[in-house]
Amino acid sequence: MALVTATLILVLVLGYLMASIKIVRQGYQYTIEHFGRYTTTAAPGFNFYPAFFYRVGRRVNMMEQVIDIPGQEIITKDNAMISTDGVVFFQVLDAPKAAYEVSDMHVALLQLTTTNLRTVMGSMDLDETLSKRDEINARLLNVVDHATTPWGVKITRVEIKDIRPPADIVDAMGRQMKAEREKRANILEAEGMRASEILRAEGQKQARILEAEGRRESAFRDAEARERGAEAEARATKVVSDAIATGGTQSLNYFIAQKYVEAVGKFATSSNAKTILFPVEATQLIGTLGGIGELARSALGDAAGTSGATPKVPQVRERRPE
Repeated sequence: MALVTATLILVLVLGYLMASIKIVRQGYQYTIEHFGRYTTTAAPGFNFYPAFFYRVGRRVNMMEQVIDIPGQEIITKDNAMISTDGVVFFQVLDAPKAAYEVSDMHVALLQLTTTNLRTVMGSMDLDETLSKRDEINARLLNVVDHATTPWGVKITRVEIKDIRPPADIVDAMGRQMKAEREKRANILEAEGMRASEILRAEGQKQARILEAEGRRESAFRDAEARERGAEAEARATKVVSDAIATGGTQSLNYFIAQKYVEAVGKFATSSNAKTILFPVEATQLIGTLGGIGELARSALGDAAGTSGATPKVPQVRERRPE
């Protein structure tokens, strides 16, 4: 009988000890209550709390969690109906507050996020809701995180997954986008034509400037050449005048005969001339040649005149027309 009693007491003690041991998994925290009142929080691992006096109140998940926000119909500031949905990421930082400050944390977070989503997006125009998702996410995060701070919950991220405008608005937006792109294309084309015309005008301007500078340089060179030619002609005329002044009429006859001979020589060198008919005045050339001979004898002196025979000037008989 004593053995049975001892065995029964041992089983009861072992059962009591097993009921008093609390094993908490990693990523969780348990709240411990003493006769229904919160006393402490059990950390992950082995914990011992006497049974019947202490019990586990709430098992709180301390890992980051996500709540899916279902689709919502929202009216924007410009009276456009849109459908949207999103997700909320949160993490419990204070297990006792999350366990005792709010009745159902997931439902509370869902309702809080939904109402603030309507408030934020309802205060914006349709174009703003479509183009400013980052601003919507930031405003939702700030509002919801501030509201959940007393619950010991940290809202880490709020993301809008999709925004669906009505079909007619989507069509209107498509036409608007097409018109805007055509407008930009026309503007770019006009700017390109304008730039092309400007460049072409600049090129023509530069060409005219260079052409004018070329004409100016050419005229300057021509004037310089004429000036130098005039100076040479003046010097030649002066030399001829000096020769005539010092040599008398014989020098003048020499220059005239020289020019006459050169003119007659051009007739003789012509490739088309087979027969040359001299006019009556051509006989004057012989007299001029005689003058040249007299000029040569005067220049060379008497010695030169006596040493050689005086050349006889051929007689040319003039032929007059009958």
